[in-house]
Amino acid sequence: MYAIVEIAGQQFKVQKDQYLYVNKLTAEVGAALSFDKVLFAADGSDIKVGVPTVAGAKVSATVLAHVKGETLVVFKKKRRKGYRRRNGHRQPYTKIQIDGISL
Repeated sequence: MYAIVEIAGQQFKVQKDQYLYVNKLTAEVGAALSFDKVLFAADGSDIKVGVPTVAGAKVSATVLAHVKGETLVVFKKKRRKGYRRRNGHRQPYTKIQIDGISL
């Protein structure tokens, strides 16, 4: 069984017991979350497509940690002018575990 769910403005394909990194959420570590914007759900041959969401479907998850992603280097340069700027950025993420999908 899997579902396509919208979490924090992005769409993810999720299954039970899957770990997922999503954009940082405001929930505390250990908190239980429920996402009701399920766009698609499939259980073998039973397929449900939402218009725009599947009615009554929910995905439950648990917050495991708040982490930072890899360093992205932002480098700006103008040739022949001596202008160079180097800056780094680490995106904050929330690690969640999918506990179950209910239709």
